[in-house]
Amino acid sequence: MPDLVRVEIIALMPTQAGCAVFLGDGAKAILFYIDPAVGLSINTVMSGQKIPRPLTHDLYMLTLGAFGGKVLRTVINKVDGDVFHARLILEAENEIMERKIIELDARPSDCLAIAARAEAPIYVTREVWDSLEDRQPLLDQMRSGKPEDPGFDFGD
Repeated sequence: MPDLVRVEIIALMPTQAGCAVFLGDGAKAILFYIDPAVGLSINTVMSGQKIPRPLTHDLYMLTLGAFGGKVLRTVINKVDGDVFHARLILEAENEIMERKIIELDARPSDCLAIAARAEAPIYVTREVWDSLEDRQPLLDQMRSGKPEDPGFDFGD
């Protein structure tokens, strides 16, 4: 397994084009953008909202559980310009098969929505982490400039 940095979702903030996601390790924060629907999906879990019908990521988790699977972790493993890539690592074991570890290519935004539901760890490869600018100062500025903004902020 490559050298990994464990991170958490430290903020979700709406933008004109979607949602800004800040991931941090306590010393540094990175930023990427996701579509508003996935931002809403993550926000629903992070804020503890209960919704009457399952969202797509909820349905995924229900299906995974029905087949004896669980989320082990997610890893953001590549960045190409502004495009991030990730892997969703699953474990499955049930009465008709032996234990399997499954690694799927997935959008980081979907990985975050699923990891939040599964309470699974989120990692960034050291190579990707070190290549990205620290966006904590931007997050601090956004927080101080808009203290009245409702929702989407899961501060430290």
